This record gives sequence, structure tokens and C-alpha cells, in this order.
Amino acid sequence: MAVRCSTVGGESGSADTVRDPRGFALKFYTEDGIWDLVGNNTPIFFIRDPILFPVFIHTQKRNPATHLKDADMFWDFLSLRPESVHQVMFLFSDRGIPDGFRFMNGFGSHTFKLVNAKNEPVYCKFHYKSDQGIKNLTPEKAHQLSADDPDYSLRDLYDAISNGNFPSWTFYIQVMTFAQAEKFRWNPFDLTKIWPQGEYPLIRVGKFVLNRNPSNYFAEVEQIAFSPSHLVPGIEPSPDKMLQGRLFSYPDTHRHRLGGNYLQIPVNCPYRTRMTNYQRDGPQTFTKNQEGAPNYFPNSFGGPREDPTAAQSVFHVSGDVAKYNSGDEDNFSQASTFWKQTLNAGEKDRLVSNIVGNLKNAADFIQERTVNVFSQVDEDFGARLRDGLNKQKRANL
Repeated sequence: MAVRCSTVGGESGSADTVRDPRGFALKFYTEDGIWDLVGNNTPIFFIRDPILFPVFIHTQKRNPATHLKDADMFWDFLSLRPESVHQVMFLFSDRGIPDGFRFMNGFGSHTFKLVNAKNEPVYCKFHYKSDQGIKNLTPEKAHQLSADDPDYSLRDLYDAISNGNFPSWTFYIQVMTFAQAEKFRWNPFDLTKIWPQGEYPLIRVGKFVLNRNPSNYFAEVEQIAFSPSHLVPGIEPSPDKMLQGRLFSYPDTHRHRLGGNYLQIPVNCPYRTRMTNYQRDGPQTFTKNQEGAPNYFPNSFGGPREDPTAAQSVFHVSGDVAKYNSGDEDNFSQASTFWKQTLNAGEKDRLVSNIVGNLKNAADFIQERTVNVFSQVDEDFGARLRDGLNKQKRANL
């Protein structure tokens, strides 16, 4: 297998100790082909509607006019899409700045479908928990490292593996039957929400160990291409709309970034099995281009045929189909639980301080709207944010 850890908002070479989600993508080279689990260090995400995915990413990047990170862009979008509040709270909590890549958990985040040999499907979520435990950086330490050692997280992971201190993660799944999903009290495919582990406990299925560094960074890291659409028989997409959007968006980006033949790049090849498709020609063809084999289907000359084991399992569909705005689907109940039951007093104080320290840079009307959103999580939470922002304004008089 291969693993790539990354930040999200920063460019290549930017500091890897900033407050930012961490990408945590896994590529398994199996006998049935490649399976990619394109995860993060959070079990949830900012949005549930894939149509917003490109514009959300824009808000995490730079202002198109100033080329600066822009608090107005960041908070304007998030406050207008309150389904983001759960993930925003996670991001500005202590876990928003992990102490390198070894001391953070990973999550597939989406809901997937597992299908057994009897063609019996269930829904599932994937988790991988750090065997090193969880460690986070304080904002002060992270700021110092951003200046003194901007490659801190990369260096820590590389040195640990180089010294034989191999990091590992234990792999778990949560399972929900179709019958349970139909009766679940909220949409089980909503990427802004978790499945409660008290109801759907973690089931241990194995562990993975990172025991080799890349021998060439460009060949094995820069050119690696992860996509949620890289699946193997037995693992399928679910009705999770964000997952369905990513099935398209990631290969589309790979074709732009690496070329139409990116799957021929060695790190992206399913080298444990023979590639069987009808893709030919084009720039950056690395192989024998399938030589004289037929390049059309169906054919009478021994070309690849359908694999019945790769067929999607049967599922039931009924009702009307329409496009609608999913922005108001119980945006606050899990965020409220996170505030009231998960965070202790010190963690609440730091969450408020971290949000105020960033939100203070946004326009006043955006600050007010954002505080109103957090007030729907908990009135005390909103009041503490408003008080903190007012103190910042008085200090600047």
C-alpha cells in the first residue's frame, strides 16, 4: 500500500503546521486492482452538496485579486452554509493542528457499501486510529514551527520511518444495515454528521504500518493519484452525494494534472493484476499501448470481457427525483453535542479563542452572521464569541 498525508489549503511547500484539515489518503494494491480510500483526519466535512465542492475549495485558497489568504472569503461562505459548523468546530479545536502526521487518526468520512460473496450489502464507514496516540500542537508552537521548520510534519514522519520507528494505524469499520438506514433519525449519507459509535460500534479489521519512505518524491508522491472511484469488487459507492461528486472530480483533476494516461504511471498501476481495458494512445503513454489487441468492445478477438464480480449490487429506488437545496438538514444537533458533551472547559476556552483569533479579521457583518450561526449550536458559545470579538475591537481602539 501507499499513503499520502497533506494539508488542504496550502500550496506545495507551504508550512505543514497550520490550522487546516489533513489529507490522509490510502492506496491498496490488491489482486483485484487498486482500492483508494481518500480520507482526512476528520470524520466529517464542511458541506454535503457536491455542487459546492469547487467553490468551497476556492474559499480555502487565495483571494483572486490580492493573492492573500482572505478571512472574508473563508467566513462569508461558511456562515452562509451553516451545515459547515460541525467541521469548523473540529477544525478550530485542539485537533485542528495535529503534532505531525503520526499522531492523528484517519477517516474515510463517506458512507460506503460493502457487499459479501452472497451479494448481501451493508453500509459502512472506515476509521484508522493512530497506534501512537493523539498529540496536537498549540497555536503558539505551530506558529513558531511555521517560521523555524515549515516542513516539521513531513520531517517527523520521514525521520521516524528512516530510523525504524514505523508508525501504524489500526483499521476499523462501522456497519449499518439497509433496514437500519431506512429508519435512521437523520440522513446516514450526510457527510457533515457521524454515526454514533454507541449505536454502531467500531469493528476491528486489521492494521497498517508505514515501513518505507519514498525513494523518489516526484515519482512516488507527486505523481500518485488517489480517487474515491478506484474501487474493487465488494466495495461500492453509497447514496452519499458528496462521494458521488468526488467519483468524478478526482479523475477529472488527475487528467488535468498528470495527463490522460495517469493510470499508467508506475505508482498508479495495479501491478498485482493485469490491466484490462480499451484505453489507448495519447501523450505520456508509458506501456506498449496494449500492442495489437483490439481497441473496441464487443469484439471477437480475445479482448477483455465483462467481469461479473465487478457489477454493482442491486439496490431499490423509488419516489420522485428533484434538485433541492440541502443546506438546512439538522445542521446543529451534532455540533451542539460536540460542544456540550465532548469538549471539556479548557477545550471550550481554546475553541473560542481560536475562532476569535481568526474571525476578527473578517468584516463586521460577517462576524455578526457567524456568531449568530454558532449561537444556534449553543447560546453560551455564541455569547462567548461575541464577547471575545468585542474585546478585540476595544483593544484596537
